[in-house]
Formats: sequence, structure tokens, C-alpha cells
Amino acid sequence: MVSRIIPYLVGDASAAKSFYVDVLGLEVAMEDPVVCLRSPDNPAAQLIVSPPGMENPEPRFGIDVGEPDAVDAAHAECMRRGLHIVYPLTNEPWGVRRFFVEDPTGVVINVLAHLP
Repeated sequence: MVSRIIPYLVGDASAAKSFYVDVLGLEVAMEDPVVCLRSPDNPAAQLIVSPPGMENPEPRFGIDVGEPDAVDAAHAECMRRGLHIVYPLTNEPWGVRRFFVEDPTGVVINVLAHLP
């Protein structure tokens, strides 16, 4: 089950944070290793800002599939289909299980779920 789709921006996190918080009313949900901004009224409405070069390749967006087992299932299906995995299945120290895959249009996406 997809619980949210998160757009990713790459650039000056401080300037982006100031714009999205001060102008559009988002709130800071996380600042390390990336800046995560969210709607105070709908916490699933988020965007992430990372510094240039943090990810290689840089994903365009993330899809939170809800549970680590769902990440594993999506990874297995991507492998079965022969899709290009550009970042391996990994448990990250900041508490997510994820992998990056190139979709059929060539866009790199981060498939993830928070670890329990």
C-alpha cells in the first residue's frame, strides 16, 4: 500500500526551508540527513530537499510503500521484471529500508518504508 509520494528537490536546503516554511506554511519534520518539510494539517504531504551530490544518482521522488516487507516485495518484482536497480536494497541508519529503481521512463525513484 502506498502511503505517500514525496517529491525531492536538490539545492540550497536553507533557502528552500525558508521559502516553504515562511511563504507556504510548511513545517520542518526532519533536518538530517535531508530537510523534510510537511503540511501541519496533512503530515503525509511532504517534500524533501537534499544538498547537491548527496545521492548518486539523485531520485526524482520517493514512494513510501508503508512496510519494510512491501519494499522487499517491490524489489523482488523489479528484479523479476529486469528493471535497473540503481541503489541496492539497504537499511539506512536514519531508519528506512529502501532501494532506487529506474522506472520504464528512465526516472529514478526511491522505494522506501520506515523501519519498526
